[in-house]
Amino acid sequence: MTEKEILINRGSTTAKNGFKNEDFTVAEFNNWKNSELAQLWLKAMDYDLTDIESVRATKVKGSFKADIQVEIKIEIKLKSLTDIQNLQVKLVSNPKGFNQIDKRWLKKYNELWNIPNDVYELLQYFTGEKSPKIDNFRDDRRMFADEFSEDEQQLLLKFFNDNKTLIVNDILKGRGKFSAEWMLVILRLKDTDTIDWALEPINKVLNHFGNGEIRITPRGSFKIGNITIQRKGGDNGRETANMLQFKINPAELIDKASNKT
Repeated sequence: MTEKEILINRGSTTAKNGFKNEDFTVAEFNNWKNSELAQLWLKAMDYDLTDIESVRATKVKGSFKADIQVEIKIEIKLKSLTDIQNLQVKLVSNPKGFNQIDKRWLKKYNELWNIPNDVYELLQYFTGEKSPKIDNFRDDRRMFADEFSEDEQQLLLKFFNDNKTLIVNDILKGRGKFSAEWMLVILRLKDTDTIDWALEPINKVLNHFGNGEIRITPRGSFKIGNITIQRKGGDNGRETANMLQFKINPAELIDKASNKT
């Protein structure tokens, strides 16, 4: 990344109008003529502000990777064009925390990835859809990745490795007209009005989080690069605890550069 890109795609500012959820981002974009923050975001998306006629942002409803959609009408040499940009917004309050980016039942992932039967069954033990098949288990609700036999571990790692690109794209970018084209990460530490942010094209996001080795963690989860794969857990013991979950630390996009605008 060049120094110019670092300066354009990173920043910190004071959230004068409050900051709680995606509504803040929508409001900033819709007030782009007066919002220095929105102007920086538009520049990060490679727009020349002098070409922009109007900006209209709306929240995306439903289970899509994009959280907001921004319609940007631009006029260049008397020719009017309209761009549609889909942004995934990640709001974080802890620079070392993790954020769920996708969770579903195994059967839903099977529809996407056509998981082989033997791998699917192992993942059922991993998520807790099936009770542990070993005697000396650490948790009677599920099996950890390192509790499988060596051959079974290699089978699971091979599946994730062979389908790495497909998996990373589906959980970060998504499919269809509401797939994410950008990721906007906004970090606001508790009891402060200052926010740090990073806005990156989704391909850079895929590269940052998805590149790296596929491995089993010391805690018995799986990793694809900087993406953690684990049983969802929690939910006060409800059945939904047995879903498969993918997590990242979005603040890594901010931490990538120490320079701030």
